[in-house]
Amino acid sequence: MSDFGELVLVVGDFHIPHRAANIPEKFQRMLVPNKMQHVLCTGNLVTKAQYDELRNLAPNVHIVRGGFDDDSTYPDYKVIQIGQFKIGLMHGHQIVPWGDAHSLAMVQRQLDVDILVTGHTHRNEVNEYEGKWFINPGSITGAYSTLTPEVTPSFILLAIQGSKVVTYVYELHGDQVDVSKSEFSK
Repeated sequence: MSDFGELVLVVGDFHIPHRAANIPEKFQRMLVPNKMQHVLCTGNLVTKAQYDELRNLAPNVHIVRGGFDDDSTYPDYKVIQIGQFKIGLMHGHQIVPWGDAHSLAMVQRQLDVDILVTGHTHRNEVNEYEGKWFINPGSITGAYSTLTPEVTPSFILLAIQGSKVVTYVYELHGDQVDVSKSEFSK
């Protein structure tokens, strides 16, 4: 455990090889094995090769099934305890309308979690709603979605320490990686 607490990589919607060739080089250089304790993936890895890459990054890898995953053994949702936080993980295509705050809150209550992580929209978001947190890592490859052809490649890193979570959102704009930070506590 580092000074940051437990580090959690939150990724999803790779869509390799169908909609993207690979993870952008700038992101690949940032994803160093054994720096993070957990990986949470919202699905649409598509191939086993992507799964193997995630397994090399951290000892605890949690994946849920997206609509394009070859591996049908991934669950539809998962609840993970990391530190003091219960985190719900699901792809997000099950939530209608997609990305809707009220619908996300309903799922959060059903799963009884502090943080709900979903994907599917390919847009990264970190939002507080009704005292709970909702996180979407976007698409790490920038793969197009049915909602928009213009997708900014992104992923999120969580630093969980005690009753506090710091989120770092990484976005790739051309050759520039921009990082934004937010914090929340229980």
